[in-house]
Parts: sequence; C-alpha cells; structure tokens
Amino acid sequence: MSTFEEYKGQKPAWCPGCGNFAILNIVKKALVDLKMEPHEFTIVSGIGQAAKLPHYMPCNTFNGLHGRTLPVATGLRLANNRMPVIAVAGDGDCYGEGGNHLLHAIRRNMNIKLFVHNNQVYGLTKGQASPTSTQGIHTKTQPFGNLAEQLNPLALAISLDCSFVARVFAGASSLTVLQETMKQALKHEGFALIDILQNCVSFNKLNTFHWYKEHVYALEDDHDPTDRVEAFRRSLEWGERIPTGIFYINKRPTFEEGVPVIRKKPLVQQPFSMDGTKQELQNFY
Repeated sequence: MSTFEEYKGQKPAWCPGCGNFAILNIVKKALVDLKMEPHEFTIVSGIGQAAKLPHYMPCNTFNGLHGRTLPVATGLRLANNRMPVIAVAGDGDCYGEGGNHLLHAIRRNMNIKLFVHNNQVYGLTKGQASPTSTQGIHTKTQPFGNLAEQLNPLALAISLDCSFVARVFAGASSLTVLQETMKQALKHEGFALIDILQNCVSFNKLNTFHWYKEHVYALEDDHDPTDRVEAFRRSLEWGERIPTGIFYINKRPTFEEGVPVIRKKPLVQQPFSMDGTKQELQNFY
C-alpha cells in the first residue's frame, strides 16, 4: 500500500509561500487515502507553474504543450480506459490556451479529473492577466488595467452540463475539504473539474492568501448538487462572498462507455499488427 513518503519526488522550484505546495501535498494525501499506487495512474500537464506538479512526485507523467493538457488526457483514456487520468493545469493554461479543449472534454464527458490551479494570473511568464484575472487589474502587460471581463469557469462548466463541478480554496482551513473533494472527483465516473483558488505571492498582489480568507465561504450543508439551476445560480456569486464546495454532480454515461472497441478490453491490451497496412501500401504502390 502506498504511503505519503513514497510519493516524494524532486524538490519543488516554486516560490516560497506559493499555494502550489499545499495542492501538491493534498494530491498526494488523496491518492494515499484511495490506496492508489504511483504506477496505477497518469498525470498529464501542460506548461506553467501548476504543470510542474507531476515532476515533484513519482507517477506516470506526460508533459504536453501549453493549453493542450486535455487532448493528451483524452488520448490516454482512449488508449487505456482502465488507467485513471488526472489533468493538472493553471488558469491560463486551461482556461486561456486550452479553453476550446475544455469545452469539448466536458461535452464528451471523458472520464478525466481536471485540477486547475487558479491564481488569477500567468505565473510562469511573469504576471500577465489570465482569463480569470479581475477586470481592471493592472499588470505588466495591462498597464491601463485588464479590459476583458473575468471568466467564470464554474458557470461555464455547469452550463455545459459538466458531470462534476467544484471549487475549493487551497488555504489551511480548507485543505481537508480539498482532500475530500479530490477523492470524490477521483471516484466519480465522468469528467470532473475542481477549480482550486490559490495565491500567487510574486505577481498577484490583489488576490492574496488573506484576500481569499476574507471572501470565501462554504456552500451550505443543504445545497443540492443535483439541482443544475441552483448550482448555476450559486456559481454566479463572485465578489464580497465567494462560495466553495461541490456545486454540481450529474451522473451520465462517459464517452469511453460509448466506444464499442474498448468496452471489453483496452486498446493497449489488444493485438496489433502492421501486416495489413503493409499489404495495403504495397498494393497502392
């Protein structure tokens, strides 16, 4: 059985005080709680500070291009639908460059777990406004203020009928909640999005750790995550009060279930031969 120490990887190169450290530790704890061994799953990431997470733990890993995390994760699930796949991305990586891929991964309901580190800024490339940056915020590349309206990833996901939608703050008082939410997402059959609010100590001086502490609150115990309309309404709350928790759950067939070729056996376990292809090429030429 795996232990927390067995998930120790390279020394993280994140800035001291970055919210990524807490997220990394909670990912490890959730995997240990679920008795998942490092060789039993794959973490896919793109480019960015968040994308470095799988470097700091032993596991099957694929680093893709900026914004292209979900296409790789989709390919992995189709090649081996018995292998759990976790996608890790930042808010710029996922909601910016990867926004179109997010739409279609949700629509298809691929059995992928997407953990988005949302610090409302591009951290790796030194502080540009991201899709989730507050409108009007001044950055190095937006000296007159960010003119674009702030993206609401939860409202977007719920409007697309995403089968699992949650938001959690990576603060000390919420880490147990984050751990339990990750475990529920990992056990969920279907596409799961967890938008993880975190601080960027270097480039986001507005949405600091203390700012989040003052604004976030937990959804009420009687919130019904199967009520899509109410989930969407609550997802629109952002400002003085920011709700966190599991907003929406919708159990529907996954994309993989609809592919007859992989129902009984994953592609990676099926026989493969180039003989037919070679013969076709010879006939053609």
